[in-house]
Amino acid sequence: MDKAALVGLDLERGAELLRTLDGANLQVGVALWLYSPEYEDWRLVLSSRKLDALRLRSAYGLLYDSLSAAGFALEETPPVMILPRNDQFIRELRRIFSKAKSVSGMRLGGQMIGDRFVEDAYVYRIS
Repeated sequence: MDKAALVGLDLERGAELLRTLDGANLQVGVALWLYSPEYEDWRLVLSSRKLDALRLRSAYGLLYDSLSAAGFALEETPPVMILPRNDQFIRELRRIFSKAKSVSGMRLGGQMIGDRFVEDAYVYRIS
């Protein structure tokens, strides 16, 4: 199956979602689009200390409640994957890129990062 393209609308929707979560004070430290061969589509990967403090189901609930409160319709919400800060992939991203001056808009791909093969990714932030 051919890989779906990540288009400008997806990038803007992800940025809007991230601004909404910032407004809800969720303190997202890692945010990026990741092409997942497992799902054969793009997922918006998020990692946050505040989400780590909750069970995964509650973390997704808080995420969607925060988006809903800001008027983000469920059908407009892209597929999201919440990963804990101690996930090997997130730890390795932070180790490699946290001291970079800016990672916003950076593309990653064709490499192993932590325990995941990154076929393609678009980064908003890594801190």
